[in-house]
Amino acid sequence: MLSMCRTFATSALSVMTVIGLLGANIALAAEGDIERGRVLSDTCEGCHAVDSYNNVYPTYHVPRIGGQSPEYLAAALRLYRDGDRSHSTMTAQASAYSDQDILDIAAYISSAVPPLTAVEAKGDAPEAAAVCAACHGANGIGEIVSYPILAGQHEDYLQQALAQYKSGARKGANAMVMQAQLMMVSEEDLKAIAAYYAGHEGLQSLPIN
Repeated sequence: MLSMCRTFATSALSVMTVIGLLGANIALAAEGDIERGRVLSDTCEGCHAVDSYNNVYPTYHVPRIGGQSPEYLAAALRLYRDGDRSHSTMTAQASAYSDQDILDIAAYISSAVPPLTAVEAKGDAPEAAAVCAACHGANGIGEIVSYPILAGQHEDYLQQALAQYKSGARKGANAMVMQAQLMMVSEEDLKAIAAYYAGHEGLQSLPIN
């Protein structure tokens, strides 16, 4: 299984790199207003500033976003706004955001908890995580800022996201590549991947501003 997954990872890496770099360049073409983003982010804190807050049906922790890069945060908000990533609360919240609103929110969040640049890898990564390390780093922090940081994310949220990518339920620019990489990964290995990255120090809940 591992050799097949590595084949997927190798063939997909160049495509993902190009997509990621293009996304980062687009995001960096305009700047967000931190103070305006502080006001707009009040509604984000209702869920993302409470570390124990759970999504309902299915039940999993609301993701930690403190420490994510502004490029990834902006890309994720656009996916929710444009209907490419489905979540009733997030879609409703983001549907009215302009591109500038999104940049402002991302700028504030990344100023409240600066993006992570390095954490120490803990323990031995499961073999199945080889498909993740090329883009997300061996310790959950990759080199391409438009890809999400995984280090310190809630384990059950990571399991949910991986399952959605594998099933094709999660859409977006990199969704097909993610699905291809996870196609041959078992449910047990998905859990091992989630547990490994969640076990690192990293992402945090938002502070209350």
